[in-house]
Amino acid sequence: MSEGETSYEPSRDELLEWYRQMALIRRFEELAAKAYTQRKILGFCHLYIGQEAVAVGASAALEPTDVVVSAYREHGHILARGTSPRAVMAELFGKGTGITQGVGGSMHLADRERNFWGGYGIVGGHLTLATGAAFAARYRQDEQVSLVYFGDGAAQQGAFFESLLLAQLWKLPVVFLCENNYYAMGTSIERYSALQDMSLRGDGVGMKRWQFQGFDVAEVYDNVKRAVDYARSGEGPVILEAVTYRYRGHSMSDPAKYRKKGELDDVKKKDALELVRDRLAAMGVDQDTLDQVKAEVNEIAQDAYDFAESSPDPDPARLYDYTYAPDAGDDDNVEA
Repeated sequence: MSEGETSYEPSRDELLEWYRQMALIRRFEELAAKAYTQRKILGFCHLYIGQEAVAVGASAALEPTDVVVSAYREHGHILARGTSPRAVMAELFGKGTGITQGVGGSMHLADRERNFWGGYGIVGGHLTLATGAAFAARYRQDEQVSLVYFGDGAAQQGAFFESLLLAQLWKLPVVFLCENNYYAMGTSIERYSALQDMSLRGDGVGMKRWQFQGFDVAEVYDNVKRAVDYARSGEGPVILEAVTYRYRGHSMSDPAKYRKKGELDDVKKKDALELVRDRLAAMGVDQDTLDQVKAEVNEIAQDAYDFAESSPDPDPARLYDYTYAPDAGDDDNVEA
């Protein structure tokens, strides 16, 4: 079997769980869009609708001890990692019950317990952090792997190339996973890059790399698992490209009018949730079971929305907790 291909056949229960996670992410994002239009979520908000198979399949390929780093379209990534939908939605609302107590918001999610470290707004800048985490793992001589999500637009940025160079030079246990949704904000890939396959960037440093389709969750799992196993074995880093597509604009303020007529409708013919539903039906899963899963995730997402709406604002007394260091002149902070 060549790289990029897959022969992995998930079990019925495994696939049903992946469907549940994907359906939850989609409904969560739909409610986030609703909240944004009602000005309950302020600032920037980048939705993950259409790309759910990548987050769920990739997360399934990781161990709980592995490190995950993402950019600002990360709601799906952190939910797939297992973080409470309540805590994530409350963070989007800027509430004190949010995963970072309301100080991070949509673009800066993190979960220490699950080794999920952002959520970063600087395009491509977060790749250096994943590389650093992989260096730390190599230094400690443990089996931890770093996985970093980034978009096709970030593959044109200087820190991206620097990260690849050092990771390959030192054979670091890191998987660079490009979610190529074919638009860097509002600019289509053919207008800004001579390459359509961003994994080809790895050839310049001699890094193992390949591209695969990111619509089938089983295909995502299989490809990412092989890359993670390779990195964990000590062989070095891998750069992957998952071909995917976002259904909404770059952010909530983007109407996405730059798309060609009919483009979105064509992509939706291979919708990730529809693909997995068809696969489950072929395994003998009846419609009632699928409807029950959908009802359950709708209830969980709505509960997260209601929880966020009713949660208190952050305590103003903690406004500067993560901005300034304690006063070194304060007697309470000076050692005798």
